[in-house]
Amino acid sequence: MVREFVLPDVGEGVAEGELVSWLVEEGDEVTEDQPVAAVETDKALVEVPAPVDGTVRDRRYDEGDVVPVGDVFVTFDVAGEETADSDDGTSDAALDDENDGPSSDANVVESDGPDAIDDDAAEIEPPRNRVFVPPRARRLARETGIDLSSLEGSGPGGRITPADVRAALDDGTAGVARESRSPETNPASGAESETDDPDSSPDGPVTDPSSVADAADRDRTLAAPATRRIARENGIEIDAVPADDERNGEPIVTPEAVVEYAETQRRAQEADVAALEADAATDVSESGEFVGGERREPFRGVRKRISEAMVESKDSAPHVTHFDEVDVTALVAARDRLKPRATERGIRLTYMPFITKAVVAALEEFPELNAVIDEDEEEIVYREYYNIGVATATDVGLMVPVLENAGEKGLLQLSSEMNELVEKARERSISPDELRGSTFTVTNVGGIGGEYATPILNYPESGILAIGEIKRKPRVVDRDGEESIEPRSVLTLSLSFDHRLVDGAVAARFTNTVMEYLENPELLLLE
Repeated sequence: MVREFVLPDVGEGVAEGELVSWLVEEGDEVTEDQPVAAVETDKALVEVPAPVDGTVRDRRYDEGDVVPVGDVFVTFDVAGEETADSDDGTSDAALDDENDGPSSDANVVESDGPDAIDDDAAEIEPPRNRVFVPPRARRLARETGIDLSSLEGSGPGGRITPADVRAALDDGTAGVARESRSPETNPASGAESETDDPDSSPDGPVTDPSSVADAADRDRTLAAPATRRIARENGIEIDAVPADDERNGEPIVTPEAVVEYAETQRRAQEADVAALEADAATDVSESGEFVGGERREPFRGVRKRISEAMVESKDSAPHVTHFDEVDVTALVAARDRLKPRATERGIRLTYMPFITKAVVAALEEFPELNAVIDEDEEEIVYREYYNIGVATATDVGLMVPVLENAGEKGLLQLSSEMNELVEKARERSISPDELRGSTFTVTNVGGIGGEYATPILNYPESGILAIGEIKRKPRVVDRDGEESIEPRSVLTLSLSFDHRLVDGAVAARFTNTVMEYLENPELLLLE
């Protein structure tokens, strides 16, 4: 029996994930809970386990595709259960629908256009100009009712991008999707569309016969699972492949037809790219100016989530940043004394645990910096727990692991947990739960040589503290009334806050409290 496996919800609020890599091949035997794919969400990289023992039957998506949560992305032949065969005995050519699953009618299921339940079958067909359309653009076109054949692509080789679909939607210049096409422009197919004339023949001629050779653009197609697999591997819509054969009055596509059509599309696209490159070369020669190249990458995953969070924060909260600097000579000495003890316990002691303890002490005194606004209820929520987010730079962008209940932990425990969370974030093995629930954030810009910053709030938090690099600077020191200039260790602080909740005076006093603890680290023993 064929078991369909949908992409599960791998984290609260996750709507889709990018398929980074397949960990199994079609035909592989798998056991329950064995990882089958690595999927990157906007929060983490996770491995998706198999739900059953069985054999991998069909991988529905390619690496790099974005898979919506709830969509079937792999199917299994379950061990010990029979897989239905077609009535005609040709198991290799058994006809199937987009789900590649058995049906009650001899395993032959028709792809019924807008009525099909599978996301692949419901996608808008490609335009007839032999230009590749990425899945994300197809999905957007389907959701907005845009007819892809009416668009001109702005991507390489005339590729239609999601931006092209959005532009057409904004301009109102694009046609509607195929459900509303008139019979005159509908290509020949084995079934009538919703707008067909009842007296018209399914096998009647089309307005533009030459277009059929490029893309059949049917609403329904019969094809064997192996044929559909070849189409997916080549990025071809099965309904677009010309079909010379029929079965029970419906067009049936063969593997040879898919390969031939894919090769035709490939040559056409290569010609389009060559033409664009020739045009670009002509433009350069005519203008006499050098035109640099471009590189485009999908804007999704962690990078897109960071973008959305930054825009939401800046749009929602009026940011103000308070700057100051603190003499941490005594803190440097204290850490140097404690480092050997920490090393004996296998812990790398940094300055961040000291700063975290100082921040928690200041938050207890100034709860406005640990509060959020509940805009729906029009209330200020004062959190009486202290979960400190630690902004961490990773290869895929900024992540904020969370130290839960930081005020209840000692320096070594904070240091150990912080080092572990940061390492997991950089290895992209951190769980979504470990990235949620912070009440205040600390970001260390000093690690890359920075002094001051204007950090953006980790919304809806009301405060974020940027820590600069500790530098030796000349300072005036008063010793028993005698002033002298001495080299001291100086740390810079940049506190951004939500001015709706926090007044400037409160922010300054909060910063002064943090500074007091950092100037006198022995006070942390009282916390």
